[in-house]
Amino acid sequence: MRITHLRQADLNLLVAFTAVAEERNITRAASRLLLSQPAVSRALHRLRDMFHDDLLIRTPNGYEPTPKGQRLLQDLATMLPRLDRLMAGGDFDPSTEDATFRIAATDHAALLLVPPLYNSVLSKQTKVDFSFVPLHAGQYEALEKGRLDLVLNADHDTRTFHLNKEVIFEVDFVCVVSRKSKFERAITLKQYLAAEHVAVDIIGGVQTHPDKQLAAIGEKRHCPLVVAQHTVAMRVASVTDMIATVPRRMALLEAPKNVTKILEAPAALGSFKYVMIWHERMQTDSAHAWLRSTIRELGRRLS
Repeated sequence: MRITHLRQADLNLLVAFTAVAEERNITRAASRLLLSQPAVSRALHRLRDMFHDDLLIRTPNGYEPTPKGQRLLQDLATMLPRLDRLMAGGDFDPSTEDATFRIAATDHAALLLVPPLYNSVLSKQTKVDFSFVPLHAGQYEALEKGRLDLVLNADHDTRTFHLNKEVIFEVDFVCVVSRKSKFERAITLKQYLAAEHVAVDIIGGVQTHPDKQLAAIGEKRHCPLVVAQHTVAMRVASVTDMIATVPRRMALLEAPKNVTKILEAPAALGSFKYVMIWHERMQTDSAHAWLRSTIRELGRRLS
């Protein structure tokens, strides 16, 4: 990072500029800053030299910003609170500070967390944005390079040993089948292995947890069809003889109720923990701590 002009700058001058621009009056700005009027006037003069612009022009209605002064004022409205928080170690305030959080997640996690996220955060007065993207092969490299802030995934990925993670909720599976299916209420492991399945490509072409659990007992299911989303898998199951193995909460919310049945899955599939994963460098960042706290609370509500 090259910083050529900032080393010579006095950040207190920017605070003085903001006060004069907001008060439109040097006397009131000086009182607000607990400075003398000549000190504020000198600060404004130095800022004009620094930016090679008048920044503020005296008018009958008080000081008015020039176009460059207006742009500076808009930028400082975001930057000064951040600088103050960094120096004071204060908490992140989503109502006053801009932030965009990028989160990689399955359609399952997004379905469970995004609606309550909107209700608890985005529906209120906030300057925070969220961008949810699918899981992908480069997600952990993206975390390391700062292109992602969080990954929401099952806690079975061996590539996360060097990253921080925390459990947000636990998941168990059910089997979604057509309403016309011969199965009732539950499917035994023998029936499960004999059937055909529509699998969900979580990452790398496999639906990681069911296939991993079966492999642990030396078994493998037959999956002639793989799709990208759990919702699509359930739709396929509703019009075929195939079984869609999906998280229970998702099935209860999204399975087409008039054309499907939700059955208990074989006990061998077990359950697993869903975690949020982040890079160590973000551990003490107050904005990221706020993000983790928000996701943690949303996960707690699912319990």
